[in-house]
Amino acid sequence: MSSEQPVRILIADKLSPSAVSALEKLGAQVEMHAELSADDLPAKIGETEILVVRSTKVTSKTIDAAGSLSLIIRAGAGVNTIDVAAATRRGIHVSNCPGKNSDAVAELAIGLLLAADRRIVNASADMRAGRWRKKEYGNAAGLRGRTLGIVGLGAIGRAVAAAAGGLGMKVTAWSRSLTPETADALGVKFAADPIELASRSDAVSVHLAATGDTEHFISTAFFNAMKEGAIFINTSRGEIVDTAALTKAIAEKKIRAALDVFENEPSGGEAEFTNTALASALVGATPHVGASTEQAAEAIAAEVVRIVKVYLETGKPPQSVNVRDKSAAQTSLVVRHFNRVGVLASVLDELKNAGINIEEMENTIFGGEGMTKDSDGIAASCTLRLDEKPTADLVNKIRGLENIIQVSVK
Repeated sequence: MSSEQPVRILIADKLSPSAVSALEKLGAQVEMHAELSADDLPAKIGETEILVVRSTKVTSKTIDAAGSLSLIIRAGAGVNTIDVAAATRRGIHVSNCPGKNSDAVAELAIGLLLAADRRIVNASADMRAGRWRKKEYGNAAGLRGRTLGIVGLGAIGRAVAAAAGGLGMKVTAWSRSLTPETADALGVKFAADPIELASRSDAVSVHLAATGDTEHFISTAFFNAMKEGAIFINTSRGEIVDTAALTKAIAEKKIRAALDVFENEPSGGEAEFTNTALASALVGATPHVGASTEQAAEAIAAEVVRIVKVYLETGKPPQSVNVRDKSAAQTSLVVRHFNRVGVLASVLDELKNAGINIEEMENTIFGGEGMTKDSDGIAASCTLRLDEKPTADLVNKIRGLENIIQVSVK
């Protein structure tokens, strides 16, 4: 990408000062307003070209109000806080930073696991209230030799599995893409489905992405299958767990639950938390801080800079989550031509007149020693992925255009 004016970047959350400095060195005009909320963004977005957010929600109102927005970067793993469908309709890329906070989230998951087993939070609360209850808290089961079930074995799930192994725990896992062979290679036991995993585990840790398919994925059936008094940890997304079903399981099955995420949780850094009844029933609760370590923040900031740099250089951001995975193209038309003004425009006109749509297009310029932009005879090769095969007559018509060297259909 190139522009006479510097690209305008709005950072609507906290981001490392080193990242801001690095973005400015790329020639960008950077504004950072960490205090912005989802309601504030539509009025602030203006002619921003690249928007960087962490927790701040990006709604369709913000996207509709953006006149120049072409890329939204989630400085984190998930994109459930962004209206991806609205961005897709406007041709706006949405990219994220997967894997950069894996260790941080895994560390908190293990911390909550230990806190749940030893009831550290409750014991601390009693101590602060002046109550010494060694008899009550001196009867933990311990974790060594017990089974941890991991729901979702992506980067974070695997980091948790490795840490649990270091504690001497056995690990059983389920993930949509997990096979018995892959599980064996990773040194974990394979569960055929989530219910089987729940029934075999002494503790469960959830690491699923939030999608339409995973809302309330952990429901009554899952909790019914869990062992009496088992531990339940969620550091993924609140909406993955049916809160009502979890509350019932805590009351009726004595499930020891520790959560970092909650359904309908506040999006800001400071807010009222209304579900105090649930918080009181948990053995551990943190306000969605799983990814919030300095190490993770710096890694994510560096990834944001990389995404912007690649986008400015190529027009194609890495980790774009809303680009079609598989092209609808049926065939390829390869046009070798002299690199002169208007050559490809004439080819595109012929395809347009034939009612053929271009799904993908890439043009490569040949060169060598002594060749310059203005040299005569510089050749290029353009590959056009088409939604239908061109007729022989159309191919011959393109071959006959000025400055065409050769045309072939692949």
